[in-house]
Amino acid sequence: MTPDQSAGGEKTEKATPKKRQDARKKGQVLKSAEVNTAVLTASMFVVIFAMGGWMVKGINSLLSHYLGMIGTVRGNPGKEGMVTAWTTAIWEFIWIMLPIMAVALIIGIAVNLAQVGFLFTGETIKPKISKISVIKGFKRIFSMRSVVDLLKALAKIGLMTVIIYQEYTKNLASFPNMLEHDLKQSIGIIVDMAMAIAIKASAVLIVIGLADYLYQWWEYERNLKMSKHEVKQEIKQMEGDPLIRGKRKEKQRQMSMMRMMRAIPQADVVITNPTHYAVAIRYDETESDAPVVLAKGKDNIALKIREIAGQHRIEIVENKPVAQALYMSCEVNQRIPYDMFAAVAEILSYVYKKRHPQRVNAPRSAVRRRA
Repeated sequence: MTPDQSAGGEKTEKATPKKRQDARKKGQVLKSAEVNTAVLTASMFVVIFAMGGWMVKGINSLLSHYLGMIGTVRGNPGKEGMVTAWTTAIWEFIWIMLPIMAVALIIGIAVNLAQVGFLFTGETIKPKISKISVIKGFKRIFSMRSVVDLLKALAKIGLMTVIIYQEYTKNLASFPNMLEHDLKQSIGIIVDMAMAIAIKASAVLIVIGLADYLYQWWEYERNLKMSKHEVKQEIKQMEGDPLIRGKRKEKQRQMSMMRMMRAIPQADVVITNPTHYAVAIRYDETESDAPVVLAKGKDNIALKIREIAGQHRIEIVENKPVAQALYMSCEVNQRIPYDMFAAVAEILSYVYKKRHPQRVNAPRSAVRRRA
């Protein structure tokens, strides 16, 4: 047993695409809750500041309407009067809060889609015995994640406290003067202070969110890391899949066929059966000491070889025994066998005689010398 197998191996390798895909199916995704909180909080403040006037007007209308209904209820006590008053107040409040709720829903969905994408899985809600383990529970309590969560909470509380204290001390001198102002001016001072706190708080939450996202990314990648043994086992499993292996072989056959067909225009002659077999031969004494098979095929492939040869005006010679022997004994890009030199030399000589009458014996003599 290897060290990787006995000890699980040190997880030093990056996760493979398959490992990432399997983790995603189980609900293990890169996500930061702090990013959601920061974006939602900032969006809420934007909506409140943008629609603050309308909301204040609505609240005033709600209060006046509700207080008016109280008088009606007092004059006509009973269950029906109370239900009417409360129903009116609730619907008014929902209408006022509707923009905030709608923005919260849209932003929440958008942020989750941006971080995780569309994902639906029931793995995270399946009951597991390991989740109620006391030992694992203690490990989670005292884990690095728990420490980081504690530091994030302390950072948010501490920074928010500092922001509120700074704004309070900065506006402390203006509080006594509010007694001399009318209600509208006093509310304006309070709103300005609240806006300053909201802007600074949003900035703090965004910074914490970005820092948490980086940490979540680091922890996510670390948890997905694999040992060398795991990578090897995954490769073996994928190679053992008949479907994947079949697709790979089919792709290799297609690429090999394309290369073979592209090489046919370089041939000197195509020897045929005439219909069942076709073998394309090239001989260049500067490249090889014997003729080379550039392409071969039977039936439909043989027909395709003849078509390409015809398109490029390559000589097609019918010789049944030679065509069959070359097809059976030679592979593509392989030299012809020694016992075929004489027969192929005769064919090449015939081709050269048609193309270059002055060099009629050159191919035959060259091939025979090497034989």
